Amino acid sequence: MPGQALIAALPLALVKLVGGLVTVWLLGRIGLATATRFTRRTTTTFDDFVIKTAHKALVPMLSMGVVTWAWEGIPYEGIGDLIVTALTGLVTTVVIVQAANRILVRLLTSTLRKLAGDDDTTGPEILAALKPMLRAVVWVLGGVIYMQSLGVPLGALWALLSAGGIGAGLALQKPVAEFFEYIYILLDKPFRSGDFLHVGNSNTWARVEQVGIHSTRLRSVDGELVVMTNSSLTSQTLSNYTAMERRRRIYRFGVTYGTPPQVLKRIPTMAREIVDGVKDAEFDRCHFVEFGASSLDFELCYNIPTSNYVQALDAQQQVNVALVQRFAEQGIEFAFPTRTLYLNHADQSGETNSTREPGQGA
Repeated sequence: MPGQALIAALPLALVKLVGGLVTVWLLGRIGLATATRFTRRTTTTFDDFVIKTAHKALVPMLSMGVVTWAWEGIPYEGIGDLIVTALTGLVTTVVIVQAANRILVRLLTSTLRKLAGDDDTTGPEILAALKPMLRAVVWVLGGVIYMQSLGVPLGALWALLSAGGIGAGLALQKPVAEFFEYIYILLDKPFRSGDFLHVGNSNTWARVEQVGIHSTRLRSVDGELVVMTNSSLTSQTLSNYTAMERRRRIYRFGVTYGTPPQVLKRIPTMAREIVDGVKDAEFDRCHFVEFGASSLDFELCYNIPTSNYVQALDAQQQVNVALVQRFAEQGIEFAFPTRTLYLNHADQSGETNSTREPGQGA
């Protein structure tokens, strides 16, 4: 009778199940230990990754093979076969999807490391942004394939996914564009968190606080938080002052027209001595460059080997104060725009003659 045959087959099926699972477990342990012994002799970590991924995939799949083998010895047809078949397919799909995710993440990590460099911190940021999306795509594909293996009609599902994909694409067009701008920022590295920027079109001076998937947060010099989308930020002209290795200062100063020629010759030498006397300044040049409207103009150029804005201002202030002090000691007068008015006495006709000429600066 069917019931007696089922009862008689259960002990053998149970022995197959337990024996097979124990065998799979032992073979997995022995195989992993043997393979690990060989991989320890190599310097690369790729072989370790392959061994661990294969072990995590093969043991569950072989275990489900044992379950199927043990179930085949039971003379029972019906819902039990469907359950075993569905369970076997489900476990196999989950194992394959997990293995595929590990392999894809490994390949993505290796590629980002080559692009960004081993010491770069952008690789983990990009990986953290792409990993959830990558895993979601693989899981969706795995689920669709599993449903198809069970004979579920997928025509309506594909139509629904297509329509939903078009709608989602239209709705998420801007967020997706901002996401790829975020990837561009991480890969191309026009700026990073902590950099001080000047955003040209909006004339914003600010320090980068955080680069997000959709927007970047900036802290302006006045203290307010400025939030700009990644696309609007990268579409403007950016000046990154943190990337500067040195700052150059070029400006002019003028002395009065009454300054003797021998003194004019000494001014560039004075400027060199002053700049050389400042710790954080490197002299470049100083020349008498122009006859101004009310002054004899000199152009001074020097470098400050730092990207720190405050430190550069401190050095510039020392140069300016020392220049004023030296000129005061030498009796050299700085010029400023002035006009001198000459008045003549009235002539016999009662008219007054006057002339106005550019005068000497004080």
